[in-house]
Amino acid sequence: MLRILTTRLPTRLKPHPMALKKDKPLFCGNITSQERTFNDAASTPETHSRILPAIKHDHLEILSHSQKILTSTNPDEQTRFQNQFTWELARHIIGEELVVYPALIASLSDGQQAADRNRLEHQGIKEKLKIFQDLASTDPRFVPTLRGLMDDFGIHARHEEDVELPRLEGMLSKDESVELTKSLDRTKVFVPSRSHPNAPVKPPFESVAGLITAPIDSVADLFRRWPHEKKG
Repeated sequence: MLRILTTRLPTRLKPHPMALKKDKPLFCGNITSQERTFNDAASTPETHSRILPAIKHDHLEILSHSQKILTSTNPDEQTRFQNQFTWELARHIIGEELVVYPALIASLSDGQQAADRNRLEHQGIKEKLKIFQDLASTDPRFVPTLRGLMDDFGIHARHEEDVELPRLEGMLSKDESVELTKSLDRTKVFVPSRSHPNAPVKPPFESVAGLITAPIDSVADLFRRWPHEKKG
């Protein structure tokens, strides 16, 4: 039986500023700017999904935020969704590397090769995200950088959804798949919310780097503008 990676959390974990809304279910049928992270409501089995639809949902959220940026002509709105997009994508990438890719290695005969290839693709995405997250919305590089980033992410996401994750699902029981999703959500609580492409990319060093970097990102997030906040 696959041993699912679990994450031991501090008993008094201060919630991330973007994880304060709890009036929506973990997986919403409508992909909006709603944040999706682990909280009390998300700890119940009813709010969790198998890993393939969970990852697909993450991908749709990331795509939705990028489209908000690309279709907006308001620099303030673009900045708010830039922060939201970065927060979602950075946490999703590290969560996959810490939780999903070890499951690929443990479950698939070619899992190590698949994990190595995905980590390499992630590295390119991280590097482009680092550039994008630091750009002002008025910078002429802002939109082209995002388009290039999403081109790479789209290719990567489609391969995960069409090839590797269906194979992984075929090796897991329903309970194991749901537990993998729970572990992913728990892990995304403490990982960095910005891209750090020079950080280690394999456990356990990646976990250590995340524990060091995440609090710094969280403090900086307090001073950033977000889509759900009132403009002022």
